[in-house]
Amino acid sequence: TELHAVCDANYARLLRLFPDYENRNTRDFLVGTAKVRLTVVERCRYTTIFHVHQQRAESRWLGLLCVEVRAYHDVRMLEVGVFQSHRQVAPRYQYPNNQMFAQDEKYQQNRFLADWLEHCLHNGRAALEVRAPMTDL
Repeated sequence: TELHAVCDANYARLLRLFPDYENRNTRDFLVGTAKVRLTVVERCRYTTIFHVHQQRAESRWLGLLCVEVRAYHDVRMLEVGVFQSHRQVAPRYQYPNNQMFAQDEKYQQNRFLADWLEHCLHNGRAALEVRAPMTDL
Protein backbone atom coordinates (compact mmCIF):
# COMPACT_ATOMS: atom_id res chain seq x y z
CA THR A 1 0.00 0.00 0.00
CA GLU A 2 2.93 2.36 0.63
CA LEU A 3 4.17 1.87 -2.94
CA HIS A 4 0.69 2.58 -4.32
CA ALA A 5 0.40 5.74 -2.24
CA VAL A 6 3.77 6.99 -3.53
CA CYS A 7 2.80 6.18 -7.14
CA ASP A 8 -0.53 8.00 -6.71
CA ALA A 9 1.19 11.12 -5.39
CA ASN A 10 3.88 10.96 -8.09
CA TYR A 11 1.19 10.98 -10.78
CA ALA A 12 -0.20 14.23 -9.38
CA ARG A 13 3.29 15.73 -9.05
CA LEU A 14 4.21 14.92 -12.65
CA LEU A 15 0.97 16.42 -13.96
CA ARG A 16 1.69 19.63 -12.04
CA LEU A 17 5.11 19.82 -13.72
CA PHE A 18 3.84 18.84 -17.18
CA PRO A 19 0.11 19.68 -17.33
CA ASP A 20 -0.03 19.89 -21.13
CA TYR A 21 1.69 16.56 -21.85
CA GLU A 22 -1.19 15.56 -24.16
CA ASN A 23 -0.42 18.46 -26.51
CA ARG A 24 3.34 18.80 -26.14
CA ASN A 25 6.20 16.32 -26.31
CA THR A 26 8.69 18.07 -24.03
CA ARG A 27 8.82 20.33 -21.00
CA ASP A 28 12.09 22.01 -20.01
CA PHE A 29 12.82 23.85 -16.78
CA LEU A 30 15.73 24.66 -14.49
CA VAL A 31 16.34 23.56 -10.92
CA GLY A 32 19.34 25.49 -9.64
CA THR A 33 22.01 25.00 -12.29
CA ALA A 34 20.49 21.73 -13.49
CA LYS A 35 18.51 21.52 -16.70
CA VAL A 36 15.52 19.17 -16.51
CA ARG A 37 13.68 17.79 -19.52
CA LEU A 38 10.47 15.76 -19.38
CA THR A 39 9.79 13.99 -22.69
CA VAL A 40 6.76 12.03 -23.83
CA VAL A 41 8.08 8.82 -25.39
CA GLU A 42 4.87 6.94 -26.03
CA ARG A 43 1.16 7.72 -25.75
CA CYS A 44 -1.47 5.02 -25.51
CA ARG A 45 -5.11 5.13 -24.49
CA TYR A 46 -4.52 4.38 -20.81
CA THR A 47 -0.77 4.94 -20.42
CA THR A 48 1.95 7.44 -21.28
CA ILE A 49 5.67 6.77 -21.01
CA PHE A 50 7.93 9.69 -20.06
CA HIS A 51 11.69 10.10 -19.99
CA VAL A 52 12.97 12.30 -17.18
CA HIS A 53 16.46 13.73 -17.69
CA GLN A 54 18.48 16.03 -15.48
CA GLN A 55 21.89 17.31 -16.52
CA ARG A 56 24.42 19.93 -15.49
CA ALA A 57 23.62 19.70 -11.79
CA GLU A 58 26.25 20.93 -9.35
CA SER A 59 25.97 17.87 -7.16
CA ARG A 60 28.55 15.18 -7.83
CA TRP A 61 26.25 12.41 -6.60
CA LEU A 62 23.37 13.29 -8.93
CA GLY A 63 24.77 15.31 -11.79
CA LEU A 64 23.00 13.22 -14.41
CA LEU A 65 19.63 11.60 -13.82
CA CYS A 66 17.82 9.38 -16.35
CA VAL A 67 14.51 7.82 -15.38
CA GLU A 68 11.74 6.32 -17.47
CA VAL A 69 8.31 6.42 -15.90
CA ARG A 70 4.95 5.06 -16.96
CA ALA A 71 1.75 6.93 -16.16
CA TYR A 72 -1.36 4.77 -15.77
CA HIS A 73 -4.16 7.25 -16.41
CA ASP A 74 -7.06 4.95 -15.53
CA VAL A 75 -5.76 4.46 -11.97
CA ARG A 76 -3.86 7.78 -11.79
CA MET A 77 -0.50 6.22 -10.86
CA LEU A 78 3.08 6.90 -11.98
CA GLU A 79 5.64 4.11 -11.69
CA VAL A 80 9.39 4.03 -12.31
CA GLY A 81 10.20 1.64 -15.15
CA VAL A 82 13.90 2.35 -15.66
CA PHE A 83 16.07 4.06 -13.05
CA GLN A 84 19.44 5.16 -14.45
CA SER A 85 20.35 1.92 -16.26
CA HIS A 86 18.38 -0.58 -14.12
CA ARG A 87 15.39 -2.13 -15.91
CA GLN A 88 12.65 -4.37 -14.62
CA VAL A 89 13.09 -4.04 -10.88
CA ALA A 90 11.15 -6.59 -8.86
CA PRO A 91 8.89 -5.43 -6.02
CA ARG A 92 10.90 -7.43 -3.43
CA TYR A 93 14.34 -9.04 -3.36
CA GLN A 94 15.99 -11.58 -1.16
CA TYR A 95 19.01 -10.06 0.51
CA PRO A 96 21.82 -10.40 -0.31
CA ASN A 97 21.36 -10.80 -4.07
CA ASN A 98 23.68 -10.72 -7.10
CA GLN A 99 22.71 -7.17 -8.10
CA MET A 100 22.96 -5.96 -4.50
CA PHE A 101 19.50 -4.40 -4.72
CA ALA A 102 17.81 -3.48 -1.47
CA GLN A 103 14.92 -5.70 -0.43
CA ASP A 104 12.49 -2.88 -1.27
CA GLU A 105 14.38 -1.49 -4.30
CA LYS A 106 11.23 -0.69 -6.30
CA TYR A 107 9.73 1.29 -3.42
CA GLN A 108 13.00 3.17 -2.89
CA GLN A 109 13.22 4.17 -6.57
CA ASN A 110 9.65 5.47 -6.54
CA ARG A 111 10.22 7.22 -3.20
CA PHE A 112 13.34 8.88 -4.63
CA LEU A 113 11.29 10.02 -7.63
CA ALA A 114 8.72 11.47 -5.21
CA ASP A 115 11.38 13.48 -3.39
CA TRP A 116 12.95 14.63 -6.66
CA LEU A 117 9.60 15.68 -8.21
CA GLU A 118 8.73 17.56 -5.03
CA HIS A 119 12.13 19.30 -5.17
CA CYS A 120 11.40 20.30 -8.79
CA LEU A 121 7.97 21.65 -7.85
CA HIS A 122 9.43 23.83 -5.08
CA ASN A 123 12.64 24.95 -6.80
CA GLY A 124 12.02 24.70 -10.54
CA ARG A 125 11.75 27.69 -12.80
CA ALA A 126 11.02 28.15 -16.48
CA ALA A 127 13.96 28.03 -18.85
CA LEU A 128 13.56 31.25 -20.78
CA GLU A 129 15.12 31.65 -24.18
CA VAL A 130 17.06 34.87 -24.72
CA ARG A 131 16.04 36.46 -27.99
CA ALA A 132 17.29 39.51 -29.79
CA PRO A 133 14.82 42.41 -29.63
CA MET A 134 12.70 43.03 -32.69
CA THR A 135 13.67 46.12 -34.69
CA ASP A 136 11.65 48.04 -37.24
CA LEU A 137 13.03 47.86 -40.75
